[in-house]
Amino acid sequence: MISVLMKVFFMAVKILNFSQDDLYLISNKILDIAKKNGATASEVEISVSKGKTIASRMGDLENIELNNGKSLSATVFFNHHQGIASTSDFNDGALESCVMAACKIAKHTAEDKAFGLADPTLYSKDIKDLNIYDPSFDSQELMIQKVLECEDYALNFDSQITNSEGAQLSTSENLFVYLNSAGFAGGYPSSRSSLSCSVVAESDSGMQRDYSYSSSRSYKDLKPTMVIGKDAAHRAIKRLDVKPIKTGKYPVIFEAPIATSIISSLIAAISGRNLYRETSFLLDSLDTKIASDSLSIIENPFLRKGHASCNFDDEGVYLAKKNILDKGFLKSYLLSSYSARKLGMQTTGNSGGAHNLIVSSSNKTLEELVSGIDKGILITELLGHGLNMVTGDYSRGAAGFWIESGKIQHAVEEITIASNIKDMLLNIKAISNDIYQNSSKYTGSIMIEPMTVAANT
Repeated sequence: MISVLMKVFFMAVKILNFSQDDLYLISNKILDIAKKNGATASEVEISVSKGKTIASRMGDLENIELNNGKSLSATVFFNHHQGIASTSDFNDGALESCVMAACKIAKHTAEDKAFGLADPTLYSKDIKDLNIYDPSFDSQELMIQKVLECEDYALNFDSQITNSEGAQLSTSENLFVYLNSAGFAGGYPSSRSSLSCSVVAESDSGMQRDYSYSSSRSYKDLKPTMVIGKDAAHRAIKRLDVKPIKTGKYPVIFEAPIATSIISSLIAAISGRNLYRETSFLLDSLDTKIASDSLSIIENPFLRKGHASCNFDDEGVYLAKKNILDKGFLKSYLLSSYSARKLGMQTTGNSGGAHNLIVSSSNKTLEELVSGIDKGILITELLGHGLNMVTGDYSRGAAGFWIESGKIQHAVEEITIASNIKDMLLNIKAISNDIYQNSSKYTGSIMIEPMTVAANT
């Protein structure tokens, strides 16, 4: 449970001069206006945010951006008719106009028995401190110094680094509340920081770019400027030695940042919207084996400092740690109240998406995965959007590195990798322990074999 002291701290947080109590007051006005206009139920989401982005390029400060934002979304129900309207103006007149617009929309929409608030018996009551808000940032002067320092480490890493797309440091704070007419009220502040650097390397064979990136809830948890800068330069230089390869079928390793796309595709396929619309390659797959024994995924909404940590979903429904996949067996769909009703099931607390997906590791390093491959590819970049969500057919442009005799030999580019994602999931051989920390999908590099690799030769 969250401590009384932490509750007081959260309630005292102000962003753009709005406290959580202020947002509750505005939200209750929305609910009152909706009720007075005949709505049988209503809900409102409000968020206010502020942030700063500082960017440099080629050793000079390029820009400083200050970002402030407000948003309010009101949803009204007239029995099974729904209307939604939004505004960024929190004045009384604008609130009235927003709700009236939602009511007008609802009266002209078709009836849908699945419309409505979540079951009140499922509302969250157990509030935990998830440590997702830390407003401890450097002064603007120190932030500028940090950005310039990061890019400087990259530019001076090697003489082959000849240009820069810049370094960037961003910080943001957000305050969010959700209320509905069935009695749920909840909210919380959150923060996020990121540091990135992108540079260009050049040799007789041409030019290549690459980048490095760090994202965290807490500013002080960002990777050091030296690590980001040097890693960006190192990655760009490694890509210079490009050589052709032959078309064929090879084992493919998706580097951890790229492996998140595989997990994203899987999550989309088991999410309610695609399921009730029958636009998923994993229809009727609950409790069946859809992936290899190497793949297990746990959803943990309560991961401290997690990128998608929360105490309730977008409808106020309680959250719980649960198995999504267990050694390849699909144990849960990801449903909102609406999609659950469409499917004749119960919400899984996933209105708004998944919350921190923890992918199991095979307890091997990426180097160990590479060392076990005679001929294959390490993918570090994907191009295009080549997944058919209905059939699972998969084809993406890619770049990365050729592996031979258990070692990385040279860079490759302008290749295409192809398969069917159902086969890809079943053919996962191992997942390394280099867990990617910049996403809500915490996965290591994923090795799949075989896949078709089309090259120019």
